[in-house]
Amino acid sequence: MWSAKKWKSALQALSFLLVLFLHRQASADYNWVVKESTYTRLCSTKSILTVNGKFPGPVLRAYAGDIVYVNVHNRGRYNITIHWHGVKQPRNPWSDGPEYITQCGIQPGGSFRQKIIFSVEEGTLWWHAHSDWSRATVHGAIIVYPKPGTSYPFPKPYAEVPIILGEWWKSDVMEVLDEFVRTGGTPNVSDAYTINGQPGDLYPCSKSETFKLSVDQNKTHLLRIVNAAMNSILFFSVANHNLTVVAADAAYTAPISTPYITISPGQTIDALLFTDQQPGRYYMAARAYQGNLAIGFDNTTTTSIVEYKDGNGNGKTAPFPYLPYYNNTNAAFGFFNRLKSLAINQTDVVKTTTTRMVSTVSVNTFPCLGNQTCEGPNGTRLAASMNNISFVDPRVDILQAYYYYINGVYKEGFPDFPPLIFNFTAEDFPLILEIPERDTKVKVLEYGSDVEIVFQNTNLVAGIDHPMHLHGHSFHIVGTGFGNFDVKKDPLSFNLVDPPLRNTVTVPLSGWAAVRFKARNPGVWYLHCHLERHLTWGMDTVFIVKNGKHPNETLPPPPPDMPPC
Repeated sequence: MWSAKKWKSALQALSFLLVLFLHRQASADYNWVVKESTYTRLCSTKSILTVNGKFPGPVLRAYAGDIVYVNVHNRGRYNITIHWHGVKQPRNPWSDGPEYITQCGIQPGGSFRQKIIFSVEEGTLWWHAHSDWSRATVHGAIIVYPKPGTSYPFPKPYAEVPIILGEWWKSDVMEVLDEFVRTGGTPNVSDAYTINGQPGDLYPCSKSETFKLSVDQNKTHLLRIVNAAMNSILFFSVANHNLTVVAADAAYTAPISTPYITISPGQTIDALLFTDQQPGRYYMAARAYQGNLAIGFDNTTTTSIVEYKDGNGNGKTAPFPYLPYYNNTNAAFGFFNRLKSLAINQTDVVKTTTTRMVSTVSVNTFPCLGNQTCEGPNGTRLAASMNNISFVDPRVDILQAYYYYINGVYKEGFPDFPPLIFNFTAEDFPLILEIPERDTKVKVLEYGSDVEIVFQNTNLVAGIDHPMHLHGHSFHIVGTGFGNFDVKKDPLSFNLVDPPLRNTVTVPLSGWAAVRFKARNPGVWYLHCHLERHLTWGMDTVFIVKNGKHPNETLPPPPPDMPPC
């Protein structure tokens, strides 16, 4: 007969083995098939590219520190790549995903077994296509749970739900891309925003399919919010409920209570929704933040319903939430600037930099040449740049060229500072400042560099906010401001105590943002604006982080099934 003490020990051992089993299961292989599927939205039916027939695609779940394999099978009509947005992929750029940067596309009929290495991330991230404009429909959430035996730094929620914000075009999104590249003008704006794939009942033919979140009263629900929109920063809120933000970009934040959030394309927010209102129905809604109303944008509003389970009040009109006005810059950046890291190891914050960069981010124009169609301003073709270089995609991916010493694919020497100094936030500029250089220039970083980048927005052609995303790293946002960055004054107000840790920073219209990070991840890593039209126009570059001195600081060889170019 066992004693109570022995029974307790046996149950503890069994519990530990069960946790280990579940942890191993999280590291299993997943099979994802990219294929065409038919969906009906806004009174029309069209074929879209999906993963496993789902829009949004499947949720990828893992524990911090897991290694997960995803077998991607392309059964669509176009080349495809998949990027694991916000996953640092230590020493593993081979599976990072951006086309012509770390790999060539998976061709129709081809496959690629991608290795996703989770390290310190905890919270919500997302995955998406990183080729052409396929990510409009090829995307989904990544949920990274704390390691077994550890817990959230907040009370465990009663339930959790991914909330994926997206954009929908009635026409084929690849046709939208082809047309605006051909004409040299701006792309057609989307016809709707979506919440979990549904536009909501403010759009025609959408009421019956509006997403509904069924909740219990007086419970805490964790909303894992992703902005998967192609070209829009969004305000988001829930009627009569405050949100408590607890994480951003899979890094915990000091909790803040807020009636709304601002979220840029590429960013994620974890927010607790406490259902403390009278039973009934309440709108959840999102619409654009657009700092410059002179630029065309989708000004519609997507909705879903938060519905208390007891059913009382279901026949009543659902109240609508507060959303700041489209161009309310103070509201947008008021939210961003409230975010602080929860608990921070001070050695993680770069105090003294070894590499300093200032990069302008601009919308530009090219002159009209030959038989080109030129629907940009004054008969030009629109472009975009960083430090006056409009990035040109190579035909062989940069990672392969770097690893195998293939000449002629890219050039080193991306400038540390703008080649031309002028009043970046003025209203009028001479035409010569609007024309960038075309090139494939990269920035090489020594392993172990402590890097500072100041992104300086400009008002060339059309000033607008830019969400800048760095692959392979997260960075601390140490400062933001309006006007031209002052190298002597502005660093004096940098937050080096509890700055938020993110992978995407929003650079304000007529302003700047400063980030710092440690370059400890060898390989080739993309840096780009996450407004898809700006990426298409050339607002991107590449960081190559050189190998360190030790084996665990060195880039390993590629997997055997890398897609051919």
